[in-house]
Amino acid sequence: MLLVVSLVTACGQANSQVDLDDEINENSQDSRCADGSVYIERGRYIAGSNKEERDYAYRLSAESLANTPEEIADVETRLRQQRWFDFEPDQKTRRMGAFCINRDLVTNEEYQEFVLATGYHEPGITAENYQEQNMLVHSYQELRPYFWRSYQFPAGKANHPVVLVSQKDALAYAAWKSQEDGIAYRLPTADEWEKAARGNDGRYFAWGNDWQDKATNWQKNGPEGTSRTGAYPLSKSVYGVEDMAGNVFEFTSTVYTQDSQERAIMKGCAWDDLPGFCRTAYRHGRPTTYRHILFGFRLVSDPR
Repeated sequence: MLLVVSLVTACGQANSQVDLDDEINENSQDSRCADGSVYIERGRYIAGSNKEERDYAYRLSAESLANTPEEIADVETRLRQQRWFDFEPDQKTRRMGAFCINRDLVTNEEYQEFVLATGYHEPGITAENYQEQNMLVHSYQELRPYFWRSYQFPAGKANHPVVLVSQKDALAYAAWKSQEDGIAYRLPTADEWEKAARGNDGRYFAWGNDWQDKATNWQKNGPEGTSRTGAYPLSKSVYGVEDMAGNVFEFTSTVYTQDSQERAIMKGCAWDDLPGFCRTAYRHGRPTTYRHILFGFRLVSDPR
């Protein structure tokens, strides 16, 4: 049974969370954003994490994998050795300009419009390229249910997030969508994504500071694969942005170079992840060319 630890935010505002949610949701619908997008107001917000939050993430993840205190301690030690959460930016207050973010992840159905209109290659990856990525948590066989055939997405997954696309593919979609709608779409920066997920108060998860097993599609709650967008209402942020925890990791436009390889910061967490990875502050980098069944994206734009 998962042990849930109740924590307050760094600002001590946990008691006002409901009021904050009501206030933001009331003001998030704005005519300056296109249909399907949510307005994120400019201003300060709490970004990153501190040691207390990272310690909580390690313990929470260990508790999801073990039962006895001894087992939990052993798993936590192993997770700490892998340093999953040690590279998150330190908590600080930042300023952010206003922007619009898509309420939902880009779906298979939406991506299909793009490939049919342009002849762009359909989502997928060869066995050889998958081996070269050296990210083999899932076997190549497990990828097959997500493969497209003749520009047709897998049956029953029209409203699931498109996966097996790279950051380059996501940028190509954004360029096409911009021409179609007359709006300059782009990928969110890592900071934009984080603010859209956590609001202004530095909450650990999209819904607050307490982990909830049923809140999202993660390793121990869900279909063991992607789910339709918006299927888990609790994973909606205070602004009304869906799937800000669980389902798939999301490409951002924030990139850095490591070992002569350009990497994109990924935000969110995927359907096979543990609770600590589903925090709004968590981030990790993947090469911009990588494609996986755990990777998807959404778009942002500037207000009109």
